[in-house]
Amino acid sequence: MKQLLVASLLVSTMPALAQDTTFTIKGNIGKIDAPAKVYLSYRNTGGNVLDSVVMKKGSFTFKGVTTSPVMATLLLDHQGAGRQPNMDMLSCYVENGTLQLTAKDSIKNAVFKNSRINSDYKDYKQQQASPETTLKQLDARWAAATAAEKEGATLRDSLMKAATPALEEKKQIQKAYINQHPDSYISLVALREIAGSKIDYDAVAPLFNSLSVNISKSKAGADFARRLEIAKALSVNAIAPDFTQNDVNGNPVSLSGFKGQYVLVDFWASWCGPCRGENPNVVKAYQQYKDKGFTILGVSLDSKKEAWVKAIEHDQLTWTHVSDLKYWNNEVAKQYDIKSIPANFLLDKNGKIIARDLRGEDLLKKLGELMN
Repeated sequence: MKQLLVASLLVSTMPALAQDTTFTIKGNIGKIDAPAKVYLSYRNTGGNVLDSVVMKKGSFTFKGVTTSPVMATLLLDHQGAGRQPNMDMLSCYVENGTLQLTAKDSIKNAVFKNSRINSDYKDYKQQQASPETTLKQLDARWAAATAAEKEGATLRDSLMKAATPALEEKKQIQKAYINQHPDSYISLVALREIAGSKIDYDAVAPLFNSLSVNISKSKAGADFARRLEIAKALSVNAIAPDFTQNDVNGNPVSLSGFKGQYVLVDFWASWCGPCRGENPNVVKAYQQYKDKGFTILGVSLDSKKEAWVKAIEHDQLTWTHVSDLKYWNNEVAKQYDIKSIPANFLLDKNGKIIARDLRGEDLLKKLGELMN
């Protein structure tokens, strides 16, 4: 997806944490006389996998080990007359067992003979064809824009305004699919897409509870249920989970030590462009309210101490900072289910979450309501 709509349109992915299972894909794409090669990419417990086989008389076979089920991409690269290489591909799901797919001459139109999950997925994507077409057109317009157009707010605001009804239509289609297909794994896929990287517990939990036991108690369902529990613990009016991590000098700092003050728990990193762009706003808020009972606890997702400390000094972030230098595996970030940064939580004097992800003037406005 292009830059404009990436935050709204990216599919939320589940970590590959289930036990490994084996799969076989047997494909037949008619007769292709020219040399052809098929690629398969997916993710297993060891990371991303890219496999390839040479097609023989229109047939190919893949065998692998993966979490079941998991999304994959099949790509057919052939040099027949009028064909363009690397353009014929199919998004699908692989799972335990043998999958058979057939097509006349194009892998993107292939049909799985014995896979409910792929049949459901095809139906699910077809239902979203209208809003997806609109969103792709808007993405294309953004991609074709000049640098000057992208720097200004006019085009961005115009495209986002045009995207809003399409995004809402897509969400309604997703909700309807979940309600109509509670026993389909694709309903869990739709739910993950609705949830995104920052789960709204009150909106998402009822949809999850509507799923069949077969889906909600599956490994993927159990993984999502854990995320839901974290989201509940991090919702507005909940007490923020306590944590302890070392500051830049190696001294342990606990969140509970800040009780009695309004605290902004700010997740960021030196390598995060949007975080660095937001830092001047955070500095402004700190300078304006630090003498009125407000402070900040920065949690960095850095992996290199030198870069972390240098960014603190350069951006003049004169409050307390902690990190375990584990990048995205930062223990506090995992505890708070941080999937993207910048992210923040505003706590009252008793440690209760009163707001999330305040940006720019919104942070100043909220602090003004609390302290003026």
